Amino acid sequence: MAKRFDIKDLNIYYGKFHAVNSVNLAVPPRNVTAFIGPSGCGKSTVLRSLNRMHEVIPGARVEGKVLLDGEDIYASNVDPVEVRRTIGMVFQRPNPFPTMSIKDNVVAGLKLAGMKNKRELDEVAERSLRGANLWNEVKDRLDRPGGGLSGGQQQRLCIARAIAVQPDVLLMDEPCSALDPISTLAIEDLITELKKDFTIVIVTHNMQQAARVSDQTAFFNLLGVGQPGQLIEVDDTEKIFSNPSQKATEDYISGRFG
Repeated sequence: MAKRFDIKDLNIYYGKFHAVNSVNLAVPPRNVTAFIGPSGCGKSTVLRSLNRMHEVIPGARVEGKVLLDGEDIYASNVDPVEVRRTIGMVFQRPNPFPTMSIKDNVVAGLKLAGMKNKRELDEVAERSLRGANLWNEVKDRLDRPGGGLSGGQQQRLCIARAIAVQPDVLLMDEPCSALDPISTLAIEDLITELKKDFTIVIVTHNMQQAARVSDQTAFFNLLGVGQPGQLIEVDDTEKIFSNPSQKATEDYISGRFG
C-alpha cells in the first residue's frame, strides 16, 4: 500500500518564533495535495517539516506528530537521513550538480548509499529519466554535464534524481516558479503521471496550477502580523475553488487579498 501522511497538532518553531500553529491534515496515497496561501503563511515550512528538511535551519523544532503510515517520523529512533530517502523533495529552483553528468546526477543518491553495479545504475538512470519524461531528450548525451540542460529539463532531471531512490512520497516546493509556461506545462503533465506511483504534496502560488494538478487543496493563512501561519481549510480541490467553506479562502482564491 502506498504511504500517506497523518499530521496531528503540528506546531513549528524557529527558536522562539512560532512559525506554524496546530496543523491537522491527512494526505491520501497516490494523490496530489496542493498547499496554497499568501507569502509567509507557513506552507513551505509545513512542506519541509514532512521530511525534516526544515531542521537544517538552526533552532528549528516541532511539536505534534507527523505520521507516515502510522509511524512518527519525529520519533527518537528515526534517522532523518532515512526519512529523506523515503520522502523525496524537489525545490523551487532546479539544483542539479552542474558539472556532474546527466546520468550521474540521477544516480547520485544511490551511489551515496553504496550502489556500485554499473548495469544496475544504468537501468535506474534510464527508468528514472523515463519516469521524469526526459529520456528521449537526453539519451544520446548522458555523459554531458547536467548544468547544460534548459531550466525545464534541469527541473525534470531533479525529479528523476528524486524518484531514482524510489521514495514513497514526493514533496515539491514551487517546482515551476522559475520556469517558462511550456516547461511549466511539461512539469504539470509529469505530476499527473507520477501520482500513479507516488503520493505528492506541492506548494504553489499559482491558483490555476493548484486547480489543474491537485486532488485536494489546503489553504494556509496568517491571522495577523507576528502571528503564526494556520491551516484555514482543506478539501477536495474542486470544492475549494468553487465553494470554499471559509470566507478567507474565497477572498484569497478570487484575488481580493494575498
